[in-house]
Amino acid sequence: MDETLQAVRTAFARLARENTGLTDIDQQIMRAFEQLMLGRPEITDGRTSAVNIAAEAGVSRASYYRSPVAAVIKGILSSPEARRPESDELRQEVARLKQSERELRREKGAEIRELRATVAAYANQIQILALRNAELEADTRRLHAQLAGKQAGVVKQLKGARTATGSSPVQP
Repeated sequence: MDETLQAVRTAFARLARENTGLTDIDQQIMRAFEQLMLGRPEITDGRTSAVNIAAEAGVSRASYYRSPVAAVIKGILSSPEARRPESDELRQEVARLKQSERELRREKGAEIRELRATVAAYANQIQILALRNAELEADTRRLHAQLAGKQAGVVKQLKGARTATGSSPVQP
């Protein structure tokens, strides 16, 4: 931040040398911009915007844009090596983290929907297997009852029971 503040002061000093007729409004704008760059706003939320600079300087936005200081500030802020105040960097970090959180929530939601669909499919399969198991147990009980009733050789074909060749497994 010190390098950026030094660059700001150098740019303002160059502007003062080149424009001997800087007004009080221009000086107020320069002070307001330095306050914002130092992260010490008095009135605004600390963002380095034209609205906030004008508000901190106590001048209208029109006065700000008419001032030769506005062009210098625009050049400073558009410089890629210019560091913004910590509050601006924190806001950008918060915005980046919020975007990341939204993406993670979206991914998690899709994963939960997929898992719920899988659970529903498994529940259906379990129900089908339970019904088939109950059917097989009922068939087993009937066969045991036939055997216990001394009906040897009278075992009847069960409904739906077929061998791999399609023929009945038990011949009467």
